[in-house]
Amino acid sequence: MISAALRRKDVFGKLAKHSESWTEGLGWMVSAAKRSSTSARGIPLVWNQTHSNVGKWVLGTGGMVVGMIHIGGLTRLTMSGLSMTTWSPLGSLPPITRDEWEKEFDRYKSYPEWQQRKSMTLGEFQYIYAWEYGHRMLGRTVGMVFVLPWIYFTARGKIPNGYQKNMAVLGLLGGTQGFVGWWMVKSGLGDDRRDNRNQIRVRPVRLTTHLTMAFSCYGALLWTGWDILRLPSYQKENITRLFSKIPRDQIASLLRQGRNLRRGAISVTGLTAATIVTGALVAGNDAGRAYNLWPKMTDDNWIAPEVWSFTADGNLNDRRGIWQLTTEDTATTQFNHRMLGQATGVTALGLMAFASGLAAKRTPVLTPQVSRGLVLMGTTATAQAILGIVTILNYVPISLAALHQMGSVVVFTSSLYVVHSLKFINHPALSKLMPASAAAAATATAVVTKSSATGAMRRTPVVAASASKRYITNVPYTAK
Repeated sequence: MISAALRRKDVFGKLAKHSESWTEGLGWMVSAAKRSSTSARGIPLVWNQTHSNVGKWVLGTGGMVVGMIHIGGLTRLTMSGLSMTTWSPLGSLPPITRDEWEKEFDRYKSYPEWQQRKSMTLGEFQYIYAWEYGHRMLGRTVGMVFVLPWIYFTARGKIPNGYQKNMAVLGLLGGTQGFVGWWMVKSGLGDDRRDNRNQIRVRPVRLTTHLTMAFSCYGALLWTGWDILRLPSYQKENITRLFSKIPRDQIASLLRQGRNLRRGAISVTGLTAATIVTGALVAGNDAGRAYNLWPKMTDDNWIAPEVWSFTADGNLNDRRGIWQLTTEDTATTQFNHRMLGQATGVTALGLMAFASGLAAKRTPVLTPQVSRGLVLMGTTATAQAILGIVTILNYVPISLAALHQMGSVVVFTSSLYVVHSLKFINHPALSKLMPASAAAAATATAVVTKSSATGAMRRTPVVAASASKRYITNVPYTAK
C-alpha cells in the first residue's frame, strides 16, 4: 500500500514537473516571437536588400493566389461555376447590353444545369455570372502580375543566380492552372449530366485537382520568396554564431532535436495538405450537408454505417470500388476529412508541446522565427479544427465554409514556414562544430537529406539567423 502510494506520488510529481517545464517553455516561445516581431520589418525576419524587390514580388504573387483560392471557393459556394460555358486563354469582355446578356443567358439555357434552374431570372443569372467572370479574370491578372515583373527583373539582371528555373516552374504551374480550371468546368457541361437527379456539379476529382494545384503554386511561391529574402543569412558565420556558447559535446544532441522538430513540422504540413485534398472532395460531393453531428456522425454511431461501404444502399448488385468510395461517396469523404482534420490539430499541438520542452532549456534551435511559426501553427491548427466542427454543426453556411477554407491557407502557411525556418539545421558548417565522430554521422545525414529534398543546399537560406546580433537567440543553453 505504502509502496503503491509512493509510486503514484512519484508519477504525479514527474507530471507536475513536466507540466511546469512545458508551460515555462511555451511562455518563452511566445515571448521570443513577440520580441522578434518588434525588432523586424515584417515576415520573414531577414530582408535581403540586394534582391528584396524580387522576393516581395514573389510573395505578393502568392498573396494574390490566396485571393484566387478565396474567390474560387465563393464561386463554388454560390453555385456560380457553370454560368460561363465558353473559355479562351486571354478572356473577353463580359456582356454589357441587354441583348448581349440575353444571348449569354440563352447559351446557358442550352446546358444541363438549366434543367434544374428553370425558375432563374436574368438578374439571378447575372449574379452567378459575375462570380465566375471575376474568378477567371483574377486568374489572368495574377498571371500578368507574375510574368511582367519576371521579364523586367530578368532584363535588369535582378533574379538571383540559380533561380530562373524556379521562376520557369512557377510560370508553368500558373499557366497550367487555367487549363485545369476549364477541364474542371467542362465536366459539368456535358450532355452526360442531363439525367442527373442531384444538383449538377463539376466532377469532385477535377475540383480537387484544381484546388490542389492552386495550393501547390501558392506553396512554391512562398518557398521561393522566403529563399530569396533570406539569402544573406545563410552564411557560415551567422549559422555558427547560434551555437557559439554551446559545448561541442552537446551540439550533436541539439541538432538531432532540431531535425526531429523539422520532421514533425513536415508531418503537420503533409497532414494539412491531405486535409485540404479531402476537404475539396467533401466540397465536390456537397458532403458537408450530411452527418451534421459531432463527435458522432449519427445519433447512434460514432462512424456512420455507410463509411467504406462497398455496396450502395445495401444493394449487393451495386458494388463500388475503392476509388469511387474515396472520391465520390458522401459518408466516406466526410469521414476521411474529419479524421485528417482532427489528426492535424492533435499533431500540431503535440509538436508545440515537444518544442515547449526544448524551449524550457533555452535551446538555440528555437530561434525567434521558429518560435513564431510554431505558436502560429499550433494555434491556427487548433482553431481550424474547431471551426470545421462549428461549420458542420451549422449545416455549412457560406460564411463559415469560406472562412474554413481560408483557415486551411493559414495552417498550411504557418506549418510550411516552420519547415522553412528550420532549414539551417542541416547546414554543413554545423558539423564542424561537433566532435569528429558526431560530425561524420551528421554529415552523412545531411547528404541524404540534401539528395532527397531539393538538391539546392548551396542556396538554401536560413530563417534563423541574421547578420545583426539582435536577431539571434543568445540565451545560454542549459542541459536538463
